[in-house]
Amino acid sequence: MLEKTKLGELTLSYMDEAGFVQTQPNRSAWTETGEVHLITAARGKRLNVMAALISTGELFTAKFWETTTAALFGGFLGLLLESVGRPLTVILDNASIHKAKEIQPLLALLKEKGLTLYFLPPYSPELNRIEKLWHKMKYE
Repeated sequence: MLEKTKLGELTLSYMDEAGFVQTQPNRSAWTETGEVHLITAARGKRLNVMAALISTGELFTAKFWETTTAALFGGFLGLLLESVGRPLTVILDNASIHKAKEIQPLLALLKEKGLTLYFLPPYSPELNRIEKLWHKMKYE
């Protein structure tokens, strides 16, 4: 669990990544037996977004048209911590980019500067408040 602190001393942030495409996904199709599907699965560029929903009510984001990597994640955390300007606990899932070996030295440095990572239990996106934002953006 998170450490108990005096009110106002702990700044929390729910952090996650999401991808958005410009074309509608072809999730399923119906075709007569023996016929070939005539629907093409066009693929467009994917906009990837990293976002942190901060306990102050602010939303900190980074958007890019490239693959999400551990290095981008590490850079995002550094900018987030700098933006908040005080100790920060980031609540996040167990994605491989969040625990990659290549960014461990950076994470250790950010920890010294006041960053704490709190990993949610596996398969529990309902515990990450930013998931509600992604749902609203994608489905409503």
